[in-house]
Amino acid sequence: MTALPEGAAAWAMLALAAVLVGIAKTGFSGMGSLPILLFATVLPAKESTGALLPVLILADLFAIRFYSRHVEWRVLARLAPWVVVGTVVGAVVLWFVDDTLMRLLIGAILLVMLAIQVWNRVRPKAVDPEPPSGLARRSAAAGAGVAAGATTMMANAAGPVMVLYLMLSGFPKLRFLGTMAWFFFAVNLFKVPFSVGLGLISWHTLLMAALLIPAVAVGALLGRAVVDRVNQRQFEIATLVLSGVGAGLLVLSAL
Repeated sequence: MTALPEGAAAWAMLALAAVLVGIAKTGFSGMGSLPILLFATVLPAKESTGALLPVLILADLFAIRFYSRHVEWRVLARLAPWVVVGTVVGAVVLWFVDDTLMRLLIGAILLVMLAIQVWNRVRPKAVDPEPPSGLARRSAAAGAGVAAGATTMMANAAGPVMVLYLMLSGFPKLRFLGTMAWFFFAVNLFKVPFSVGLGLISWHTLLMAALLIPAVAVGALLGRAVVDRVNQRQFEIATLVLSGVGAGLLVLSAL
């Protein structure tokens, strides 16, 4: 059971992580890997995933409040069954795999996906590209859904997976943020029974999240203010760069 951390330095790191969670949810999703590392520094790695989950849900509520009108429900419906499969897989893996191997696997997967996204941007484009077929869309949704479900269950690290999937879908900034907000709110709520069953959420973690509400609110407001001041291209570049940095840090933390 996760105990409340002791010392001003530990709480300062948790508060910084909560601010970054707020920014990631309402501004730059690629920043979401950094709070994972901060929580895992203060708390045992597996327990930190349960402690972070209520903080994420609080930040999801801010994101829904800001961007609820800009959601693509068809995409969420396409992903939903595959996310359920991935979450179950992630829960099983979390039960058996140690913390170090788990972080290494997640970070490696995210770096591979980032490389694919970068290649998609720099490769020569066809003059008259054909739209993806129904089978291609379903296959992409299946892969992204399973990967997102598994990585979010294991380490709350599905942000970069969804960043790449939605950017490949060509979503504009606000629709991207609104769809991300509802996706993660639903997924994080779905994860709660699994985390409770694994002993990762307790009254201590809920109290910790409650104490961090002001920091989450500050981050959410900062993220909203920043995203209103950047254009689509700047938003995409910043999100991809932060996704790459976060994925790289996950790998380095496991070495």
